Order: sequence, then structure tokens, then C-alpha cells
Amino acid sequence: MADSGRARPADTDAADGRAESPLTGKKRAQNSPGLRPRNQNSALGHCLRKVTLTKPTFCHSCSDFIWGLVGFLCEVCNFMCHEKCLKTLRSVCSSLAPSLVQVPVAHCFGPAGHKKRFCSICRRQTEGNTALRCEVCELHVHADCASFTCADCRSCHLDATLQQDTFHHHWREGNLPSAARCEVCRRSCGSSDVMAGMRCEWCGITSHAACFLSVRTECTLGRLRCMLLHPTCIRLNTRNFSKMHCYRITESCSHELDFLDVDVDPSAASKDGHPAAAESGKQFLKVFDGDDAVKRGCFRLVSILRATKNEEVVEAALRMFFLPDEPHDFELHEIGGMQRLHSDDILNRNGGPDNRGSLKDAGDSWLLRAKARDAEVIQVHAGWPRSGPASVSVSVSQSSTAASVLNEVLSQLHRQGDESSKFSLMEVNMSSKQVQRSSLSPQENMLEKLQEIKKVSLRQMNQTRFYVVENVNRTVKVGLLIGGLPPLLAKEEYVQLIQEHLTIKSHLVSISHIYASQGAVALQVSCFSEAERIFMLAKDTAVDNKLLSSLVIPEILHTQLSQDVCPLLVFVNPKSGGLKGRELLYNFRKILNPHQVFDMSNGGPLAGLHTFRDVPRFRVLVCGGDGTVGWVLGVLEAVRHKLVCREPPIGIVPLGTGNDLARVFRWGPGYSGEDPHHILVSVDEADEVLMDRWTILLDAQDVSEDGKDNEFLEPPKIVQMNNYFGLGIDAELSLDFHQAREDDPDKFTSRFHNKGVYVKVGLQKISSSRSLHKELRLQVDNQEVHLPNIEGLIFLNIPSWGSGADLWGSEVDGRHGKPRIDDGLLEIVGVTGVVHMGQVQSGLRSGIRIAQGNYVRLTVSKPLPVQVDGEPWIQPPGHIIISAAGPKVRMLRKSKQKQKKSSAGVKEGRPESPSSRDGGH
Repeated sequence: MADSGRARPADTDAADGRAESPLTGKKRAQNSPGLRPRNQNSALGHCLRKVTLTKPTFCHSCSDFIWGLVGFLCEVCNFMCHEKCLKTLRSVCSSLAPSLVQVPVAHCFGPAGHKKRFCSICRRQTEGNTALRCEVCELHVHADCASFTCADCRSCHLDATLQQDTFHHHWREGNLPSAARCEVCRRSCGSSDVMAGMRCEWCGITSHAACFLSVRTECTLGRLRCMLLHPTCIRLNTRNFSKMHCYRITESCSHELDFLDVDVDPSAASKDGHPAAAESGKQFLKVFDGDDAVKRGCFRLVSILRATKNEEVVEAALRMFFLPDEPHDFELHEIGGMQRLHSDDILNRNGGPDNRGSLKDAGDSWLLRAKARDAEVIQVHAGWPRSGPASVSVSVSQSSTAASVLNEVLSQLHRQGDESSKFSLMEVNMSSKQVQRSSLSPQENMLEKLQEIKKVSLRQMNQTRFYVVENVNRTVKVGLLIGGLPPLLAKEEYVQLIQEHLTIKSHLVSISHIYASQGAVALQVSCFSEAERIFMLAKDTAVDNKLLSSLVIPEILHTQLSQDVCPLLVFVNPKSGGLKGRELLYNFRKILNPHQVFDMSNGGPLAGLHTFRDVPRFRVLVCGGDGTVGWVLGVLEAVRHKLVCREPPIGIVPLGTGNDLARVFRWGPGYSGEDPHHILVSVDEADEVLMDRWTILLDAQDVSEDGKDNEFLEPPKIVQMNNYFGLGIDAELSLDFHQAREDDPDKFTSRFHNKGVYVKVGLQKISSSRSLHKELRLQVDNQEVHLPNIEGLIFLNIPSWGSGADLWGSEVDGRHGKPRIDDGLLEIVGVTGVVHMGQVQSGLRSGIRIAQGNYVRLTVSKPLPVQVDGEPWIQPPGHIIISAAGPKVRMLRKSKQKQKKSSAGVKEGRPESPSSRDGGH
């Protein structure tokens, strides 16, 4: 039962100096600091002060209810806790997040879903369309908080420069499932009321914030280790590519991630319950954090009381930009005249206490500057695995150069015996959107460098880190897959097309693979700038009026894979199942390595199969309808000879309308929100079975009445069939449905609506009759077969038709054997009309059994509607030949035991694993 009286997080009294987040929804102004004594926590970065609570709230540390009227609130990140929890705090303030990053990795922001989540920056609840989420990790933020995130996403492949010796847990705070339990104390650690608890984004274990440090630091990847691609087994050179390109993510966020690109009206603060400035005695200041922000007009609003000291205004501005520095190291300059704010009282600096208009008259835009200093202390990190502290402190003076700093760092790292020429100092900007690296010249003045960065942006300085790295000449090898080329050309023709349209430099680019059947070529590029040029140019190039596609392909180091690892290749069709395909794509990316999850709307199945071409053993999971599964099987058949693992078994997550193939292999009639983690466990425990596939040759010819063949009406066509092939009334219904969906695709977003349209189309065909048996001649295994009076003829490969109906029937028949999906035989069945089809789907009747065989020849005398696995068209008269298509394919069938557990979990209304992810619910 829902708890309608559930307590909400606290809103402290405005009259008591309430500290509003500067980053929630509308850019709220923050009250002046200094009105209450604060408890400064330097280790965790919190600036805590005692507040009076006016509403019930929960502790962010232990997630228990705060009894009484007093709590402690961080003025920077809104962290709230009991007084008793102050001594055991483990949650770090957002202002210190950049200093905790081990290997900087940028985020991939996209629009968030509509589920209740908490922002990782300001710790407040996200608000629907204004929220963002990383497509690779569990980071959820407000749109205007995104620029204050640092590059702390998961490291999913080998970094060419910065590496760590062991694979550690990647902890992310908050947004845990409500049933999550602590790995250490086994008590509940999830909360739906506040942002609390920790979770490893690789192995999925959860813990309290006070307990997670007791967990072993090395991550074993958890239950899904055997199907997950370990990051150390993937190499990707991506210096000039964004993370969106590296992970082939096509979804683009409509929000601009640059903070506050739109000017903010100070009066907006009154919309959240704040009195207007004139009534409350507050003054609003526009504060910029550097010259770059001034150029772009991007500012933060700071609200101050009418008698606020300079240092308190500076401290409030620092908190607005999530900077953990001391206020006495900064000062405010007025925009325009650049007048320095130097008096004790900001309001009365130009006159007496009654001169209240002086600030407005002089201008309310201010620039936050760092005071010039003769010396600085910087942290320099080692770019190679090492034991001990992750960084060393170096003092930088006016005479310090990059070379002198480098020598000091090497001395502290006990590498003074090595030649300094073998190392260099690297500057790394850990922006949330892209990590930018640049090597510093030995003569560069370090103090001037620091002052230059601070002048451009104080926030950028907070997200800048210095590394000492070894100078190694690494081989550049960028893999690109170019698709959309004309199919079935010779190698020389593809080389000519690539050279003509992309003007590649032959000494830098080579063609490693050609997929003629798919119209695609794989390139190996040995230069970053050339790879970037080809990548961007291909997306704007058309060949034969068809735009090319371009994808960055990682290299899987298959020799590094463990013997017990069988990685899973996941294909998701986001256009199937309404929005469920989009959510599954997101969930599988964050549970697995995103390099093994492929969006089929971006490059189709070939991109994934090409990536896994050298993997000796892997499995495939297809999320989509029967047509999507057929698409994957077709491409697999075409490129099988280029794969080391030529017959990977295939599992299904049914997102289509009929899902007959998924029903046969026990994956269910359709995806209904099952936990993606449970799906992957089911795939791991599934059994491998064989299934027949069939080739259909459609040879359209003008067939005369005397049975002699005349000229061709159109070129012969070959299609592959997995489920069934139908002619007549069955295909006619499918064709009408297909045309209705083509006319208005936005309406066909749910299985329920799709089936309703099928019923409507069927009712319109009840009275139609075309005597199909007079228009066909049927031969099975070179034997002429008499056709009864029927309106539809269907060839079955699997015992499921029309969304789960048993068209062949279960009755024992001495003339025919029991159907199996791997017996090399097709079952041929007839239906007498729409009413008969409805009776079959209701389980009242079966179809009319006609024959079984492994070679079928049909002669069609008139144009007929036909359909193969749900894809319909009008076939001209001529011959149709059906025969076995090469080797049988391996499919994954869900184990019966696992199926029973899943059913029991759904009936009882609870997930199978209390600690599993909740993204699929």
C-alpha cells in the first residue's frame, strides 16, 4: 500500500537563514552566509551549520528519520544529517568531487526518464524534463547542475595514457533500489526519501556510506562477470572523439550543458516562496567566475542581505560555483570599471547607510577573481600504477617551470635515477563532457599557467589536474566502420568509392575488412586528425543518394579474455516496444560494458558483429520483435565466414507485436518491465538449441495457362525465413496492417494497440473470398499435393503463429510426424478465412494439415499478397521455391526452472533479487 503520508526532506525556515540550492530547476538565489555558526569539515568538504527544521526529514548519512527540530545542513551540497552522525560522515561534498577522481572519464548526458531520482550535485529531487542522466553510469543531475559535475564516469576501456594497477569498485552515491541491502552489515541501505547509500556500478553491490570503506577495494564484477567485457580487454584510441561517438550513442540531449547560458531574472527567486528583494531587504548580484563566463554571459545569482561583509559575499559566491577554497584568497571586481570590492560593507562602500541605490547605480554584475600570489601548491599525480599516495605536493614559485616541477615530482616519487627527458608534465581538464589533455613545454612558467587558468575560469581550475607521464611512442590505430555504400561491389570498386568521396590518405588509412553484402568497409587509421576528418566527413557524404554512416569501433583484446568468460553481445532496437527499447538500451549500457551494447538504429547488427569478429566464444541477445531477430540472423549468415565464432547462440527480449519466436524459446509473449539484471542472469543460464532456417526463392515470371514459362516480370529475389511464410488471407491482413503503420507510425507504439488494429482489419475481410487453391500449384518433395478449398496457405517452421496460436494442432496424426524446430521439415497448413483464423487464435480449432517436407515448389498464377516473418508485399505470378538455408542456427532457450522463478516473482509482486538494479521497473 502506498504511504500517502510519507515525510519529505526538510525545508528549513527562510527566516532562519535557509540555504537554497543554487542549482535546482530555476536558478534559485542563495541567502547570505555567516548568519549562523558553521561546522567546517575539511576532510569531506562540507560546510555544515545547525538549522531549525520546519518539516519532517531524513538523514542523508543513515537515512533514518530526524527526530526533533535540529539538523545539520551543508550550505554547499544540501547534505542533511543528525548531530550524532557528524562523527561518522563518509559522504563527500560535491565541491571535493574532482579531487577524488582516479582516472578521468567524461560523461554521456542524455534526457532522464520520469522516475524519481536525486541529483548527485545538489542532492535534491530531479524534476522531469529538466533532468539529465549519464548513458553509461548512474549519475543523475539537474540540467543546470551538469556543468558542475566532474569526469568521474566508469572507465570502460584501456586508457592510452593513464592507468591503474588494480580494478577497483566504482562507487556512486544514492538512487539505490528501495530493497537494497548493505554488503557489510546486511541492513537496508536504500531510501526513496533522500540520496543515501553507495553502489558499485560494475558489480552492483550496495552499502551504507559509513560501511562501504570496509568492502574489499578490488572489484570482481559480480554475478555477471562471465558475460561482461572487462575494461582491460578493450582498447580504444579516442583523443579527438567524444564519449557519445565512442559508445555509438545517437540520442542527443536538447539541453545545453554549459551552465546558465540564458540570463536569469532575479525576480524568479520569488516564485519559490521568497519575498521580493525590495520587501525582504535582499540584494541580488550577478557573479561570473572568469573571463570566459563574461564573454558568454553566463553567471550565477547570489542574494545578500543589506549589511553583508565582503568576505561573506565572496564565500557565498564560492559556494554558488561549488569551489572549496578559502574566501580570503578571492575578491570581487565590478564588471565594466573593474572596481575592486574592498570595503567591509558591500552596500555602504560608496556612501552612508542611506545610500541604498549605490549598488544598483554602479552595476550588479561582478567578477570573482583569485588574488595574485607569489607561490602556489599544486598536486601532481603519477600517470602509472603505483602503491602509496596517488599524488605529491609541489610548491610553485615565480621561477618554477614545468621542467623544475617535473624534477621535483620525480624526486618525490623516487624516480630521480631516471632521465627527466623520458617524462613530461601533462595538464588534464576534467570537464564532464570531454577530458582534454595537453603536454606542457619544459620552459612553461607554472605560476603564470595557474593564474591564466584561474583568470579564464575558476571552475575550470577546480577541474584541472596535473600528471607526470612517461614519454612512450604509442601506435595510433583508430577503427572506423563506414556503411551505406552500394552492396555487392568488388574490392577495387570500394577502394575507389572511399578514395573518391572521402579523399583518404593511403599512407595513413587502410581497408581492413570489406562486407560487400552489407555495403560496408572497415578502416584502420593511424592518425587521430585523419580519423576525425573521415568520421565527420562520412556523416555528410551521400553515395547514390544515400547518406553514409560512420562508427568508431573498439578493439577487443581477445587474448586477454579469461577462459571462463563468454561475453554477451547485445542488440537493442529502440524503435520496438514503444519507449521500452530505449530504456533497455540505457539499462544494459550501465549494467554491462557499453562497448558490448549496440543500438540497431545506428549501424545495424554489422557494427556489433564486426567488433566481436575475433572473440572465440560469445553469445548474442536481441531486444526487438521477430523482424529484428530475423535481421540479426540474416546479417550473421552473410558475415559468418569473417567471424572466429561462426555460430553464436542467440537469446531474445521480445519487444514486438507477435513475438512468436520468443514464445517458442520461453522468453515470453512480450517484455513487461522485467528487471534487466534478471534477464541477463536468465541468458547466462539458458540452454542452447538448434533451429532450422529456410531460403525462399521468388522467381516472378509470366505463367501462361498451359503451364509454360514466359519472360521474367522482375529479377528473382531471395529471402530468409525463420518463423513462417504465408500466402493469401493471412498475408493480406499483414499487408493492410503494415500499410496502416506506414501511414501513421506514431500511433503504433504498443502491442495492445497493434493487436486492436489487426482485429479491425480482420473484421473488414470476413466476407472476402478469392479461392486461393485455384491460383496455386503445390509440390512437396517433388510430389504433387492436392489443395483443399482454402483462402490462406501457411508454411510453419516453429509451433507458434499469429501471436502464439498453435496452427498445426496437438492431435496425433499417423500421416505426419510431431513438429520440431530442428527436424529439417516444414509444416504446411491451410485456413479457410478470417473466421477460421480467429478460431485458431482462440484455441477452438486448428488449421487444415496439408503436408510436411523439406523442399517446396509453388506455382502462382496471379499476383498474391505474401508475408515472410511478418514482412508483407504483393508477389507477382511465377515460381516460389523453399529449401533449407545452410547450417542450423543456435538459439538460447530459457530454462524451465528459471521461467518458473520469474513467474513466481511476478505473481508475488516482488523482484527476484532485493539488491538488483531497479532500472527496468
